[in-house]
Amino acid sequence: MINLNANRLFALLLILLVNNPATSQRPNVIYIMTDDMGYADLSGYGRKEYQTPNLDKLAAQGIKFTNAYSAASLCTPTRVAYMTGRYSARTPVGLIEPLTGTPKDTAFGLTADYPSIATLIKASGYETALIGKWHLGFQARHHPGKNGFDYFFGFKSGGIDYISHKGGSGNRLHDLYENESPVHPKGYLTDILTEKAVSYVSKKHAAPFFLTLNYNAPHWPWQGPTDAAYHDTTNFQSGGSPAIFAAMMKSLDDGIGRLMEALDGSVNANNTIVIFTNDNGGERFSDNGGLADKKGTLWEGGIRVPAFVRWPGKIAPGRVTDQVAVTMDWTKTILSIAGAKADPAFPLDGIDLMPHCIGQKPAMERTIFWRSYQRVQQKAVRMGKWKYLQDKNGAYLFDLVSDPAEKKNLKNEYQDIFTQLQQKYAEWEKTMLTPLPL
Repeated sequence: MINLNANRLFALLLILLVNNPATSQRPNVIYIMTDDMGYADLSGYGRKEYQTPNLDKLAAQGIKFTNAYSAASLCTPTRVAYMTGRYSARTPVGLIEPLTGTPKDTAFGLTADYPSIATLIKASGYETALIGKWHLGFQARHHPGKNGFDYFFGFKSGGIDYISHKGGSGNRLHDLYENESPVHPKGYLTDILTEKAVSYVSKKHAAPFFLTLNYNAPHWPWQGPTDAAYHDTTNFQSGGSPAIFAAMMKSLDDGIGRLMEALDGSVNANNTIVIFTNDNGGERFSDNGGLADKKGTLWEGGIRVPAFVRWPGKIAPGRVTDQVAVTMDWTKTILSIAGAKADPAFPLDGIDLMPHCIGQKPAMERTIFWRSYQRVQQKAVRMGKWKYLQDKNGAYLFDLVSDPAEKKNLKNEYQDIFTQLQQKYAEWEKTMLTPLPL
């Protein structure tokens, strides 16, 4: 009788999994999330003041979404929704809007108690990496490596200086790590993240890979590649200009171009899915495409985002869809194409979008929900073309097909639909965790 210890048994199983033809044929996945990008900040979505040719090219190579949404209007809860595939208010750290470096907030973070997309896809035989922004906890137990990522290069806070790589406020601390060790590369943050991503996709992999690439751009501080570092006492949200914002977007677009060039020059080109989206609407210097309001609100300008997917040979190029999509859908889609299974104790809230992306299924109507509480108290539901919204000034009903700018409140004309959506929201909220005061 053969007697194997646990380590040898695990190694043997890993070898078998990696060499399994079914596993080796699974596609690689690159998920790119940018930060604080307005709906129309890409020239392919309407920006006029500058061009984003590489991102426009990527969108044209696959399917482009015009009704994609972030799960929340701020960084942390959207990232929680992506990592867990569930509404952010189902997870304690998702109640923090957003996570800051205060002693109160640092008690919160993503832990292995809530299975992450990386944990689930790794269990199905993938190599996993996260490059860029984490913003899901500062303690050791919150580290990406404790949440399923084999490799991490990036920063833990909500935003860091693009030049000095310091985060926080006041006596700012260095916030750039490779795995668990601080690193001090010189250069502009967007370019550094691009270089790491290019290196990752260019190297030989023993198994299909899953890369989450979280750029900080174009999130504040407002710095282009030739700008100086902020002084430690300077508010990160100060300064900036349209020209600096354009320079930030150019660096981002150039980086995507270098990444796609590296990918297309590798053996992985035709077996890699690339998904691009953003974590919430834009703020200063952004173009939200005529949508109402901005980041931090549940009006369309705070939650509608650009999104597109490329998969050569599977997704026909040049497609545009009005399918409603939300952050958790990307989680479900990635896990589905990877053959990974969700934990039954934590059922996913998203849908698999790939059948629609490859043309097997038409666009479908659906109902999705949002709640913001700590800084701005708002509620929202989208059901088909209808959107219910409540903020401090009142309640609204909009027809987003005829009125995407949310200018005409139809709650009196369609009282039955308004009431129906109010009731749907109330039932949904009963299934969420209780909000936390700021």
